[in-house]
Amino acid sequence: MNRINEFNRRVAEKITSFVSTMWCAYIFAALALISLPAAIKTGDVVIIVAWIAQTFLQLVLLSIIMVGQNVASASVEQKINETHEASLGEFELAKEARELANQELAELKIIAAEIHRVLKDVEGKK
Repeated sequence: MNRINEFNRRVAEKITSFVSTMWCAYIFAALALISLPAAIKTGDVVIIVAWIAQTFLQLVLLSIIMVGQNVASASVEQKINETHEASLGEFELAKEARELANQELAELKIIAAEIHRVLKDVEGKK
């Protein structure tokens, strides 16, 4: 069962990869245009409208919409990657700032201890 699922997945990926190209949209447009003269020859408005809606638009727009989705998806992915990189940079800056703050705190503790020692010495001399 696993092999069948894997095979089906690969076939679906290949078909989707092909259908979501502008070349496929051009092929579908050419294929749809083959039947256009017959639709026009009938002179029936309903048949011509049906040809436009059911044949041309459905075939051609399918691929174009998929291409558009791929473009939009790539744009979103790029923004996510840029945001991730920026976040990592900010995280590194925050880590450096924290390390610096910890060093300064340690130095302040040493200075405070010195001040307390000096104050005790001054009080002891009184």
